[in-house]
Amino acid sequence: MTRVLLLTCSAVAAALVLAAGAPAAPGLKVGVTDDAWLEFGPGALEDRVASLRDLGVQAVRVTLDWREIEPERGVLDWARDGELLEALRNEGITPVVAIWGTPAWANGGAAANVPPRSAATFARFARAAAERFPWVRRWIVWNEPNQRRWLQPPSPVLYVTRLLNPAAAAIKSVIPRASIAGGATAPRGSTGGTSPVDFIRGMGRAGARLDAYAHHPHPLSPAETPFTGGCAGCTTISMATLERLLRETRAAFGSRTRIWLTELGYQTNPPDRILGVSWARQARSVAEAQRRAYSASRVDLLIQYLVRDEPSLGAWQSGLETVSGRRKPASVSFSLPLVQVSRRGQATMVWGQVRQGSGRRPYVLQRRVEGAWKSIGPARTTPGGFFTRTVRADRGTQLRLFDPGEMRASPTLVVT
Repeated sequence: MTRVLLLTCSAVAAALVLAAGAPAAPGLKVGVTDDAWLEFGPGALEDRVASLRDLGVQAVRVTLDWREIEPERGVLDWARDGELLEALRNEGITPVVAIWGTPAWANGGAAANVPPRSAATFARFARAAAERFPWVRRWIVWNEPNQRRWLQPPSPVLYVTRLLNPAAAAIKSVIPRASIAGGATAPRGSTGGTSPVDFIRGMGRAGARLDAYAHHPHPLSPAETPFTGGCAGCTTISMATLERLLRETRAAFGSRTRIWLTELGYQTNPPDRILGVSWARQARSVAEAQRRAYSASRVDLLIQYLVRDEPSLGAWQSGLETVSGRRKPASVSFSLPLVQVSRRGQATMVWGQVRQGSGRRPYVLQRRVEGAWKSIGPARTTPGGFFTRTVRADRGTQLRLFDPGEMRASPTLVVT
């Protein structure tokens, strides 16, 4: 998604929860994507991947760049990709592999965002990737094809017929149980592009074959949160308008189609004084996004973008840490999200997760009393590490989640 000065949409605030009574998604996996950091970050690759494990990362999206892997027809170099994917596999982190980028030999010397002249050519590469990594079960075809910078032209028919369907068939011929995600759309079409709503509808009419629909629900202005500020009357889709994504994909592909939110980032100020929010606000949004994804029964993946801020202010500053490696509060709320769900008088319902560990994990809710943190009482999570709990807490009460296994606490949640 390109960096532009995003205009704030006039909107009706979204509800704090999705449709009442809707079942949650206890199988939700939360992960990250940051190819540059994963490949070139500080220290050894094994150490970087181990740090992701320590953060509670469950999945990592990695891009296979066809243009780089097969610069000459029939000559494939999997060295970089094999190293990254094997490192994730060794740590038990689920790889989510996205295929993108056309070699010049396949599209008449055009740029990487121009699709190959032949669908069979792309299918051959997708099959080769599946044969090289047969243990990868989650695949994404292309990246943000509704924007001109990633697919030219940004046509849903072209995307389905030349890229998605041929690749899906090829991968499944090798890995029958693979899950194929289509779309991976940006939250808006930008200049000359196609809105995600129109792209979804166009894919449905074109006969898209997919198991999941991937989308990047980045906020469209700093005023947005995961629950509020989305544009109610637009054809854009951000996290604040997640219901629109669920509704449109259900109509286009059926109610069994899963949802993967494969890129979501909240930029911070500092360093971004235009599009950034405070570090505390980012931490809160990272936690609230997890709650919102959990509340939608069809959402299986939520991927944080990025691990580390990009060095150029013209790029993205949505990392869990700064360019120098200083961790932001969001790095803790990523691992230990704690969110207020509701409050009636002194009865406050909170939701959270202890991502580290397995099975029913112990956790402690704490309340700030006279300058010290006091335990409300220990308890255990569900097998997936989640919990929902009602505690006695007035407006203004400070709460936090403490993980006794890792001896760390979440950022402070102030009851509203």
